[in-house]
Amino acid sequence: MPKDLKIFEEKIGFHFNDAALLRQAFTHRSYVNEHRGEVPGHNERLEFLGDAVLELISTHFLYEKYPDQTEGDLTAYRASLVNAVTCAEVANEIGMNDYLLLSRGESKDSGRARSILLANAFEALVGAIYLDQGYDAARSFITQFLLPKIDEIVRQRLWQDSKSALQEKVQEVDSVTPSYEVLKETGPDHDKHFVVGVYAKKEQLAQGEGQSKQEAEQDAARAALEKKGW
Repeated sequence: MPKDLKIFEEKIGFHFNDAALLRQAFTHRSYVNEHRGEVPGHNERLEFLGDAVLELISTHFLYEKYPDQTEGDLTAYRASLVNAVTCAEVANEIGMNDYLLLSRGESKDSGRARSILLANAFEALVGAIYLDQGYDAARSFITQFLLPKIDEIVRQRLWQDSKSALQEKVQEVDSVTPSYEVLKETGPDHDKHFVVGVYAKKEQLAQGEGQSKQEAEQDAARAALEKKGW
């Protein structure tokens, strides 16, 4: 049985007029397939909407916060702020993992696979808040829970392109250029999920996941940098 979402509402300080919207934000497609008729739908449409809301609000925030930065730097900042890693981190911090509605198979996922599910649910939650209470409420939520992450991102230079950083390191150490290979591709065209491996001299350095090949490659490069301590 799903946990009481009123507890979650108290935690984030937002109370939904339409409780079904909040529940839908936590509902993965796999859960709907296993519980037909129990829930009205999954969270993919909300995720689609929430992604756009996140991008607009974060773009406006960065534009005002960093008036002297170039378009290229702002784009890199935004990519780091709204990517799956950061969104999953915030989702974990506000306790979303406890409320995800998943199939029995998806419930066993952990690590990066679970992070992707959390990031998607976070975007869906933003979409649900936007539909239920409007732009200002969505902006208030994002401002409270996500936007403060930018200070750490900039301080640690996490916005830098991971693939470029890894290539520089691998060439310095091994005198080769790292290569990327798609190991797994699942999902329908509108909701693809990729698993990519990054290699140097035929050795797999790490794996990454994402909703596009590019995102998965960046995730793999980031994982390789962490694993190597670079």
